[in-house]
Amino acid sequence: MSDNQQDRESYHTNERERRMKRRFQIEQEVRYKMLYGQRIAETGTGKTLNISSSGVWFTTENMLTIGMPVEVSMNWPVLLNDSCPMKLMIYGCIVRSNEKGAAVAIERYEFRTQGRSFQQPAIPTGVELRLPG
Repeated sequence: MSDNQQDRESYHTNERERRMKRRFQIEQEVRYKMLYGQRIAETGTGKTLNISSSGVWFTTENMLTIGMPVEVSMNWPVLLNDSCPMKLMIYGCIVRSNEKGAAVAIERYEFRTQGRSFQQPAIPTGVELRLPG
């Protein structure tokens, strides 16, 4: 086998391995902030198309600059303890971008709680509430 052929085979093997992370087709609204040092360079909204443990692909309003740091936030589709909404914060860099969307390589992420949703208890009709005192 020639060196050139070995290079091609190892490239294709690495390409397959790079895609081994399971992708989940989760469609959620996202907000993104392109960061320039401590300043926010650009903000926008979009929708996730798929997500894995190493990256996320989402729609964008504009083509984003490859290599730029980005913060992406999305509501997590599952409640914590069946009652508490969660937000997923993703921090990474843009690795691919076109007119329709961008891919972010996830450097770190964190889940944040958004507080429990409070529902006023139903009061039966005809019941009079009295405050003590």
